[in-house]
Amino acid sequence: MENAHLPTTEAAVTAVRAIAKEYALEVSVTDDIGADQTSRRTSAGVFAVLDADGSLPHEAFVELGGAPSVSVHLFPEDDAKITVDGVDFHDVPRDSVPAFLRSVYGGLAYTKGRVFPPGLRLVVPLPGDETYQELVPGMIRLTPWLSRIMRD
Repeated sequence: MENAHLPTTEAAVTAVRAIAKEYALEVSVTDDIGADQTSRRTSAGVFAVLDADGSLPHEAFVELGGAPSVSVHLFPEDDAKITVDGVDFHDVPRDSVPAFLRSVYGGLAYTKGRVFPPGLRLVVPLPGDETYQELVPGMIRLTPWLSRIMRD
């Protein structure tokens, strides 16, 4: 199953809002529009709204209420950083964000521990054999959600 193409940041925000509605979650969106406002445009001059190619960059930060705590930072470069209960997933393709959130809220995500080297990973499987996994920082203070989804 292939992810739907989300050509713009606004299309991704609309898809995240639809998922929030589907799972009855509160959603808060903060938009930054313009080269002088987006976080990755550090070299943009003062009042430089457009990029060198004439495009208008749009970045959004979305917070979803409920358990687990989830935030999505959508970048103009077609990627996102998704944080799930303090675990950061960098460079998630924008087109994969809806499937990622459905996996988290649909009960497919799980934590998996290792004895050597010691550590705990949050694993988020997506349709089509795509899987994201990141090390859980501060393994000693797990959130109730991270503890509840642990697998052997």
